[in-house]
Amino acid sequence: MLEYSMFERLPFRSQAESLAKDGTILAQRTYKEWQVTLYSLNGLFVELWAGKEAQVISTFKKTANAVAVLDPYIDDIDVQDFMDTDM
Repeated sequence: MLEYSMFERLPFRSQAESLAKDGTILAQRTYKEWQVTLYSLNGLFVELWAGKEAQVISTFKKTANAVAVLDPYIDDIDVQDFMDTDM
């Protein structure tokens, strides 16, 4: 399991591979020309910003407030997807 500081030190390609292999997509949004995807990876929140000519990976420290991290995505999250419909 990669810790925050270890993930931060990885080259971009290794970070992208780690996200693809072990990350869980939580939400997506569009910001200007960017498609932003929020992942959960080993207890971290990680964003992948994909633009026409570049991709950027940003991480949130473990101490980041989860509500603040999720706030930009809240309008696009369908909570019904997370609820057990068998209740």
